[in-house]
Amino acid sequence: MFTDSVELTVSSGKGGQGCVSFRREKFVVNGGPNGGDGGKGGDIWFKCDNNTHTLSHFQKKMHIKADGGAPGESSNMAGKSGLKKVVIVPPGTQVIDAETDEVLFDMLIDGEEVKFIEGGKGGLGNVHFKSSTNQRPTYAQPGQKGQTRKIKLDLKLIADVGLVGFPNVGKSTLISTVSNARPEIANYEFTTLTPKLGQVNIGDFESFIMADIPGIIGGAHEGKGLGIEFLRHIERTKILLFMVDLASYRDLKEQIETLKNEVTSFSEKLGDSKYAIALTRADVVPAEEIETLVNSFLELLGLQATQNSKLDFDVSMPYFIQDNADATLGFDKTLPYFVAPISSASNKNIEPLKHALFNLVQVDRK
Repeated sequence: MFTDSVELTVSSGKGGQGCVSFRREKFVVNGGPNGGDGGKGGDIWFKCDNNTHTLSHFQKKMHIKADGGAPGESSNMAGKSGLKKVVIVPPGTQVIDAETDEVLFDMLIDGEEVKFIEGGKGGLGNVHFKSSTNQRPTYAQPGQKGQTRKIKLDLKLIADVGLVGFPNVGKSTLISTVSNARPEIANYEFTTLTPKLGQVNIGDFESFIMADIPGIIGGAHEGKGLGIEFLRHIERTKILLFMVDLASYRDLKEQIETLKNEVTSFSEKLGDSKYAIALTRADVVPAEEIETLVNSFLELLGLQATQNSKLDFDVSMPYFIQDNADATLGFDKTLPYFVAPISSASNKNIEPLKHALFNLVQVDRK
């Protein structure tokens, strides 16, 4: 089960009780106090782990506690400190205060560890309370209580490129074609019920991460369909690939305007992202219709078809790509970086698509 939001209570360990003890040794008269200190309570830590991809393992564990410290012992021996409790979370997890909704910290890097709550201090043994006027102290401190916090864990996937489109537009087919992701693919809407991540390899040494979320419909930002639940999973992406269906009953302009409106309504920052447009299912539309559809679509966007490209898009189909095909600093992010017909089924324009997206990713990584 994919779970991306849970509420938890976490408690650090209580400090151990100090010991009341007196030295008792043969041939030693009037042995003094020798009670040891209690051990420190265990801390609560969070650790980011790439091998974890969901928060589902917290579903049946709503209160996480660290071990308490052991009590002190005689002969000035301190009690054993409680073991720290390490909470394992996937990259992209935000730890949020459940009462104030304040984001306390963000776990992004594999192996990163953050101490969240300190364990209680152990109590002092009676050896600390001896004095010239109290040579036989019978008092030791109790250990300090641990802290308890109510928190929310909110998972937002980390990806370089986020796929945005209506249901059944071909997002799952594309990500399964270009990456190592293997989502369910079927000929009905809302096949994708949970977000998917895939690594897209460019040659032997370069790659980027692509995220696929369930299809968006009009009103998604208000809770319609599945969009509102998963739109936040592309909040961290800086590049959006809008996927528009050439063979849909919906008009191309209607599709792109609805998608952009939903993304912007959900997050203005996300709506200001760099973007490109892939016109899907080019394999089921006759060539002459593709030419008419694409040219009309480009005209509506105020663009003109490009005659040639460094990225080897198929010249038999009209497409647009900004002149600086290496996506240099002159790239105009108010316009799509490219608009190109593709077909995941027949592999049409898939390799140029991968390289064009990689160029955009490289800009954001600099």
